[in-house]
Amino acid sequence: MTVFKRRVVLTLSIAWACLSFGNVQAAIVSNDQIIHDVYQVNDSQTLLATLSRADVQQQLSSMGVNAVDIESRINSMTHEEIVQLNQQITELPAGAGVLGVVVTVFIVFVITDVIGATDIFPFIRPIN
Repeated sequence: MTVFKRRVVLTLSIAWACLSFGNVQAAIVSNDQIIHDVYQVNDSQTLLATLSRADVQQQLSSMGVNAVDIESRINSMTHEEIVQLNQQITELPAGAGVLGVVVTVFIVFVITDVIGATDIFPFIRPIN
């Protein structure tokens, strides 16, 4: 009886060990993909840092943009839009660029309202 129990226990132990390993899938990640992801995160953080400055916040609030909606709108923008906005910010002269940044952000917000992605401005009706 003990030989039988040992064989049963050994068989069940091997079966349990084999069944406990799940399926694992791996894929090769290219360097370009990693670099693109890092740049995308950095570009978003740069834009959020710029828009969180007090003077920009004041300008946006004077135009009727809610400060709470800014981060969600930045997160809903594509990487190309974020890069374009960051590029416009860096090209503008110091001091004079705040109004340009605010106008650019305002235009992006209006466009997202028109396409129906957001609903911040009640006077804009989406095209859908």
